[in-house]
Amino acid sequence: MARVLVVEDDQFVRSALIRHLTEASHTVRSVGTALEALREVAHLGFDVVILDLGLPDLDGAEALKMLRGITQVPVIIATARDDEAEIVRLLNDGADDYLVKPFSVEHLSARMAAVLRRAGTGAGTGAGTGADRAIRAGGLVIDPLRRQAELDGRALDLTRREFDLLAFLAQRPGVVVPRRELLAEVWQQSYGDDQTIDVHLSWLRRKLGETAANPRYLHTLRGVGVKLEPPRE
Repeated sequence: MARVLVVEDDQFVRSALIRHLTEASHTVRSVGTALEALREVAHLGFDVVILDLGLPDLDGAEALKMLRGITQVPVIIATARDDEAEIVRLLNDGADDYLVKPFSVEHLSARMAAVLRRAGTGAGTGAGTGADRAIRAGGLVIDPLRRQAELDGRALDLTRREFDLLAFLAQRPGVVVPRRELLAEVWQQSYGDDQTIDVHLSWLRRKLGETAANPRYLHTLRGVGVKLEPPRE
């Protein structure tokens, strides 16, 4: 089961989350401020953080950016805000998923399970499965089990979302993956702004030493989708 940090200042919501997660056999710690959350994450290991946006000392969006400066632990945003532009901005800033309050415990459990699967923590990620084997595409070597990637023997410093996107495309070499499928499989979202994908593709291209105008591995077909194809030497 997962080690969960709940960051929530509403005592009623906080207690309900702790009770539900504990009953589901997770190990739970909870704090009520952003600064406490940063201290907890800096000193203890967690599998997932559930982060409220309306914190008393610091807005959750700023807390998310600070968390991303010290850890790649999966973060699920819990918010009463349902503005699509803000949700996309949070995803671009490193959130792994979001839930709009009020939400059911079943909904939270499903989102947590999906995020943990993507992070290689939850059920179904045991060693020895096909998904754990190294993926090779040209000079790219991607190890899903260790969540490491190399290009021409050089380790790539990827964020968790960048790694997920690269690995997903590399598992389908030469196949054009529609943007909607990328949002559903990599971001676990049924809808979103294309900017979400474009931003991460831009970061990935920079780390792969290529550009959209001169691609080597990542090829965008306008209006269709994205494919990863090794360069022909």
